[in-house]
Amino acid sequence: MVIKVGDTLPDEKFTVMSSDGPKPKTVNEVFAGRKVALFAVPGAYTPTCTNNHMPGFVGRVDEFKAKGIDAIACTAVNDIFVLTNWAKDTGATGKIEMLADGSGDFAKAIGLDVDLSSFGLGLRSKRYAMLVDDGVVKILNVEDSPPVAEKSSAANLCSMIDCSF
Repeated sequence: MVIKVGDTLPDEKFTVMSSDGPKPKTVNEVFAGRKVALFAVPGAYTPTCTNNHMPGFVGRVDEFKAKGIDAIACTAVNDIFVLTNWAKDTGATGKIEMLADGSGDFAKAIGLDVDLSSFGLGLRSKRYAMLVDDGVVKILNVEDSPPVAEKSSAANLCSMIDCSF
């Protein structure tokens, strides 16, 4: 089943980096009681993700907050060590919450996993952006092709968020 607007996110687990090292964090812990702009990338350090997708969200943190968004989060089928270093390298540290979906369990649970084995990448997440309000999907923009970041761009998602949301 592919997740759609109006659905509640399944309570899978991510891995986050804490001051004590990697720790699990449930979907409920991330999204309960908050409005979160969540975007997914097929892989940290890949060209579109690094040069286009992440910088768009980093550059619009204040704009999202002005629209009442509590947090911006990024997920990928990468381990938390890779995501933590990628956040440092892209200026996302302290601005974007990094949610590692190392085995792709979250991507599979929402039906947005993709097999990129033909490119040597294995199971990954499709590229998307969504607005989640208290665990419920309010906006969902999924790309048709992994190298494209238009529907899922920060600019597009931000333009769809009504200040009275």
